[in-house]
Amino acid sequence: MAIQEVRELNKPVSTLQIPQHVAIIMDGNGRWAQRRGQPRLFGHQAGTDNLTRVVEMFADYGVKYLTLYAFSTENWKRPIDEVMGLLGLLERVIRRETANLKKKGVRLRHLGRLEGISPALQNAIARAIDETKDNTRITLSIAFNYGGRAEILDAVRRLVAEGVDISQMDEELFSRYLYSDGIPDPDLVIRTGGEMRVSNFLIWQAAYAEYYATPVFWPDFGACEIREALETFTRRERRFGGLSPTGG
Repeated sequence: MAIQEVRELNKPVSTLQIPQHVAIIMDGNGRWAQRRGQPRLFGHQAGTDNLTRVVEMFADYGVKYLTLYAFSTENWKRPIDEVMGLLGLLERVIRRETANLKKKGVRLRHLGRLEGISPALQNAIARAIDETKDNTRITLSIAFNYGGRAEILDAVRRLVAEGVDISQMDEELFSRYLYSDGIPDPDLVIRTGGEMRVSNFLIWQAAYAEYYATPVFWPDFGACEIREALETFTRRERRFGGLSPTGG
């Protein structure tokens, strides 16, 4: 690490405005691997190895909610070998890390559909959620088999099935039918890998989130990139549709 990077990391945390909820589109695993002459699954493995490090760093900053986009409903279109490899990786990571997450005060949530996921993976997810449900240091939500449009459609279906009076509908009530019920909307959405797309991620919840994109691929996303994202968030002026104090 360069001397300047060390100096930046040593700046007082009190100078930062810490978002309550950070959401990350973890992109670039495949390209990271290809640049090293390795198959894409090698990159996904490196990406999963980075998960616990990133969760720990955000928790140390005082972020209370972290949501990671791990697998979208559109990702089923990828080659079958890659899809099966990703599913296997997730199951192994959950089984391996559940005890560690519990020890470190991390509460786990799953955002997305369970349809199409193997019973073994469903059981691993359910077990991890149950064993960490009482933790309060940080809530880690894994968006897996997740799509923002699918989430909204599922919410509408539940509302109709329960006979909710649509004339009484407001944003607060609708939000309670989303996968993310009980989780505040993200303040900051980070995308790694250099792309500038929302990719069907939290499209209801992130309506007023600040966005930050970095060219760094997910396996290399670490302390310096996290600090830079938080520094950038601190410099933003969040107006939520209103005017700034200067009237701009």
